[in-house]
Amino acid sequence: MPDATPPSPSSASPGGTPLSRASRCVVSDAQVSAALDAEAVILSMHDGMYYGLDGVGARIWSMLQQPVTLGEISATIAEEFEVDEPQAFDDLIALVDDLERRALVSRVAGDG
Repeated sequence: MPDATPPSPSSASPGGTPLSRASRCVVSDAQVSAALDAEAVILSMHDGMYYGLDGVGARIWSMLQQPVTLGEISATIAEEFEVDEPQAFDDLIALVDDLERRALVSRVAGDG
């Protein structure tokens, strides 16, 4: 019997295009953030909510301050935090998808 499970929402953006290692993302203009110790505190101008990231999430947020590919981020995370790169990439996709849905991260035009 075929699997009737719908595609995972973490694999595609709100526009439907899946994130990939070549996807180039950057923090959105619709947010204000600050680094506090090993954490990132983010205020969304879209919904007025505060968000917090710590540890690996805060490191990813710092890398997203400039346009960067998800492949570059996952390779850095795998090396710095000593995790398998495929696992780092899967976790990264889940986080970036969530940030994108909350209008905290956007894709750079022409990304892969």
